[in-house]
Amino acid sequence: MWSGPRNLSTAMMYAFGARKDCAVSDEPYYAAYLLETGLNHPMRDDILAQWPQKPLDISERLTGSIPHGKPVYYQKHMTQHMLPAFDREWMHDVTSVFLIRHPARVIASYHAKRESPSLSDIGFREQAEIYDQVAQHLGHAPIVIDSADIRNDPEAMLRALCQAIDLPFDPAMLSWPKGGHPQDGPWAPHWYPAVWNSTGFAGPEGPLPEIGDDLQAVLAQAMPYYTRLEAVKIHA
Repeated sequence: MWSGPRNLSTAMMYAFGARKDCAVSDEPYYAAYLLETGLNHPMRDDILAQWPQKPLDISERLTGSIPHGKPVYYQKHMTQHMLPAFDREWMHDVTSVFLIRHPARVIASYHAKRESPSLSDIGFREQAEIYDQVAQHLGHAPIVIDSADIRNDPEAMLRALCQAIDLPFDPAMLSWPKGGHPQDGPWAPHWYPAVWNSTGFAGPEGPLPEIGDDLQAVLAQAMPYYTRLEAVKIHA
């Protein structure tokens, strides 16, 4: 699952993690990304200490034996983490799905946790680049799903997604225990409090948030990438 931050990605990981047949992985390239870029993200030291840092080791793990002997492996990836220098051949051995959210909502949510995001922080450009790479390899459009549609009707959209990836729908995906998942990354205390307090998907979102003048340029940069993927999203 290729997503940017603040995009329902953790809730989707929890939904798949609620399936008895599914192992999950939480942003496996985060430490490698921080090490390569030198960025100072919240809880950077903990992430570098606890998460793998070598991209080739990570890709081998992602395409090797599925943890706990499960038949399904759900991998939550942040598109901005997949830097150009990192090997991407492993992506040919997995099914890629692209999770999108309106940039105004992403920017407002990210800004509340880490001020003044740039386009590179929120992953829209990188998501479109990875989408194009996957499409070229497949010879057809990959699967795109919109977080707003999931929140509007979780069961219908999860059924549609499962059908699209040839996986039987499991009603267990609609809820999870409060308090987080054992596979949460070390950054979870900073980014995940809201989903930790949830037991299922939140309801439909209201009007788009107001974006300040200082972030209008980022919104304008992100919109074309979002609009292009939104045009090919799946429907219930």
